[in-house]
Amino acid sequence: MERYDIAIIGTGPAGLSAAITAKIRNKKILLIGNKDFSNKLQKAHLIKNYLGFPSVSGKDLAKAFESHLEDMGIEITEEKVNAVYSMGEFFALQTAENMYEATTVILATGVMAGKMYPGEEELLGRGVSYCATCDAPLYGGKTAAIIGSSPKEEAEAEFLAEVASKVFYIPTYKGEIQLADNIEIVREKPKSIEESDGIRKLKTDRGDYEVDGVFILRESVSPGQLVPGLEVDKNHVKVNRKMETSIPGCFACGDIVGEPYQYIKSAGEGNIAALSAVSYLAALRRKQLEQNESE
Repeated sequence: MERYDIAIIGTGPAGLSAAITAKIRNKKILLIGNKDFSNKLQKAHLIKNYLGFPSVSGKDLAKAFESHLEDMGIEITEEKVNAVYSMGEFFALQTAENMYEATTVILATGVMAGKMYPGEEELLGRGVSYCATCDAPLYGGKTAAIIGSSPKEEAEAEFLAEVASKVFYIPTYKGEIQLADNIEIVREKPKSIEESDGIRKLKTDRGDYEVDGVFILRESVSPGQLVPGLEVDKNHVKVNRKMETSIPGCFACGDIVGEPYQYIKSAGEGNIAALSAVSYLAALRRKQLEQNESE
C-alpha cells in the first residue's frame, strides 16, 4: 500500500496551511477534507484580521485559498476519516471508501459541534458506530438507526437499507427527504442510547426505538474517538508549542486545539504543525541510518 509522509485531515485554514508548508518541503502528502473548505469559512460575512486581506469575505478568502492550492498542485481527497490508528511506524486512516497509510498525521478537523449523546461513548463499538458503509455487513437482517447531520448521510442510509431489514433515519436537519421503502424517516430529537438486558434502544423526545445498532453520522468525530489513545481536554486536543500531541508522529492545529477560534491563528498553527512533522520525519530517517550503520 502506498504510504504518505504526512496525512492532513481537514481543509480549513489550518489544514490548508499545513498542506502548503509540507508541499514546499517536498513531502508526499495526503490532504483529506471538503473541497468547498470549511462551512465556517464559507459563511463568514467579513474578516478583518487576516494579514494581507483587509475586510475580506469568507467566500473571497476561500477563492484565494483555492488558487494557492492549484498553483502548488495540491489536490483534496474528498472523503470522511472515521478513525486513525497508530500502528507504531505509521498511521492507518480509515474512511468509508478506503484505508490509507501515512508516517505522520496532522489533525485539523475543527471543533465537533454539539455534545455526545448519553450512552454514545459507552456503547461505541458495541452497537454504536460512526460509519454505516463500514459496518453495514454486521446488520444483515437486523434493525438499525441512523442519526444524520446533513443530506450527505442519506446515501449511507440507502446503503445500510440494502443489508438491514429495517432502518430508522433520524435527520437533525430540515428539508425534504426521499428514501427507500424500508427506511422510516423519524422527525424526532435523539436523546440517548441505552442498553439493558441485551436490548438496545434509541430514545427520542417522543418515544423509544428498539434497534440492534445506531449509526451517528456527524460532519466530524470527536478527537478522542477519531484517534484512540489521544489525550484530550473535552473537545480539544492537548498539544505543546510544536503542535505535538500525546501520540508521537501525530500533530494537531487550528480550532481543534482550542481558542481563540481565529482563521489567522489556525493558519499559523498549521504552518507549525507541518514543520514539526517534517522535523519528525527527518529524525526518523537519521535513526534509521544509524541503525543501518551499526548492523
